[in-house]
Amino acid sequence: MRVPLVLTGPPAVGKTTAGRALAASRRQGAYVDVDDIRHLVVAGHAAPWHGPEGIRQQLLGVRNACLLARQLGAAGFSTVVADVVTARTLAVYRELLPGCLVLRLRVSPEEARRRAATRPMHLTPAEFERLHAEDAATRLDVDMELDATDLPLRRLVEELAAMWSAR
Repeated sequence: MRVPLVLTGPPAVGKTTAGRALAASRRQGAYVDVDDIRHLVVAGHAAPWHGPEGIRQQLLGVRNACLLARQLGAAGFSTVVADVVTARTLAVYRELLPGCLVLRLRVSPEEARRRAATRPMHLTPAEFERLHAEDAATRLDVDMELDATDLPLRRLVEELAAMWSAR
């Protein structure tokens, strides 16, 4: 089984775009977006910042993403997982995906806002800004960090691939 790559960072840093492109560049690649898994709950959905129920659903989404990544890895797929990782969820990734590479993407606040303006957002502007502020203030014990502010997609994918291969 290939070591799964967990991409983290606040909204609009490139987790989805780069993660999908990186997975697509592999002989057998898979991409797991934890938001997609969490949004399988269609009645009673709660965002992670909506109290105990939001946290419960956040952890459920992460556990299910880990199960999926493990199954894909066991089947020979190089798997990229994308999520806004917190200290709480990082512990789950470390437990359920032993040896995973957790890589934090960063971009400047201006670049994140520019990117967010080019796509549909499922967050309010206040939630977007809060997630960026929390990310900037949070010390996560990730394996690597990469500033993607000035990296074109092709170069970003190359950098991520090199970091992942070095693992």
